[in-house]
Amino acid sequence: MKPINQTRRTLLTTTGSAIGLASIGAISSLTPAAKAFASTQGDKAPALPGYASWKDANSLIIHSANTMETKRTAFGSGIITPLDRLFVRNNITPPSEDIMIDPDAWTVQIEGVKNPITLSVAELKNLGVTTVAMVLQCSGNGRAYFPSKPSGTQWTVGAAGCVVFTGVPVKTILEHVGGMDSSAKYMTGTGGEPIPEGLDPNTIQVERSVPLEGIEDALLAWEINGQPLPLAHGGPLRLVVPGYTGVNNIKYIKRLAFTPEQSAANIQQSGYRMAPPGEKGAPVHASVWTMPVKSWITHPGEPDSQLKAGNLQIQGLAMGGTTDVTEVEVSIDGGKNWQTAQFVGPDLGPYAWRQFVLPVNLKAGSYTLVSRAKNKAGDVQPADRVENNRGYLNNSWEDHAITIMVA
Repeated sequence: MKPINQTRRTLLTTTGSAIGLASIGAISSLTPAAKAFASTQGDKAPALPGYASWKDANSLIIHSANTMETKRTAFGSGIITPLDRLFVRNNITPPSEDIMIDPDAWTVQIEGVKNPITLSVAELKNLGVTTVAMVLQCSGNGRAYFPSKPSGTQWTVGAAGCVVFTGVPVKTILEHVGGMDSSAKYMTGTGGEPIPEGLDPNTIQVERSVPLEGIEDALLAWEINGQPLPLAHGGPLRLVVPGYTGVNNIKYIKRLAFTPEQSAANIQQSGYRMAPPGEKGAPVHASVWTMPVKSWITHPGEPDSQLKAGNLQIQGLAMGGTTDVTEVEVSIDGGKNWQTAQFVGPDLGPYAWRQFVLPVNLKAGSYTLVSRAKNKAGDVQPADRVENNRGYLNNSWEDHAITIMVA
């Protein structure tokens, strides 16, 4: 498989550190995965915030009240990520939990269409219903592996999950309102987070625009994994755009508009842009929209873990991004030699991830485990990350390696 990658950028050298290690010398002797893992280990993890108090804290790395990731070892052996283990990422403080008292009463404005309208969740449920299984992944998943340590949460692999959303197709809503305006070029979603008085909404508002192609399988969703959508994951209502990174899947959506221009909000104009290291994001830089092909090992999942010699089932997860993942290869020698892994479990569609497994028999020694995936479009997971100022879209198979010791 021949890797496909975007143009590589010059690396911005900055100083990073790993928490809980005794010395810089100790840090430098670790593998990239071990360094990233160490950086998440504090003396005491923060408590879960109230809106996410139902989460399984033992399965999460709690970075802050608004950022929590699934541990590499906590994805389990099923395709669907349990909600109590699913990562949480909020750009700003969520709305009050009071909005969940009567979720069917929540309303969303539909604009940039022939017949603008405001619809409640109850009304949306009467328009249509469908489900989609998909990977939900933060744009910065894998940021911790950038040597430059870009600003932002130092996610390893756990700012991702595979879930099933239920809601009404956006295309059904468009039929209901007579179609979009002829000038529309983008689908723009506006979140319902409260804006402090006196602030320019564009400085803080979570409002994102995606190309019209994103409409194809998009939903306004009120349910996740068969349960009412909780506040922690965007309830009562969330815009879901399969194949696009998490920030484009707008939580607590209050406005869905079809617009001739991208949102004027900072989170669109300068945030989530693939700016080179050392530069600030700007409209001239590519926006972070779709996810690339990606995979990683989940078992064994602890960096530098020690195992007994003999049979081992190397397991992992692979996604195709905006299309089906078709093949996964695994290497036990850091990418020098590759073996084809087997998919296990059902295929839930082009936007869901697949489990894979490679049975091996290992003798005593050190092994570096890596995986690389290929999708239906022919894209292959690359060895190298695309350097950028904020550590977005890291799908480097080399960065996601796990080194194990067998005795």
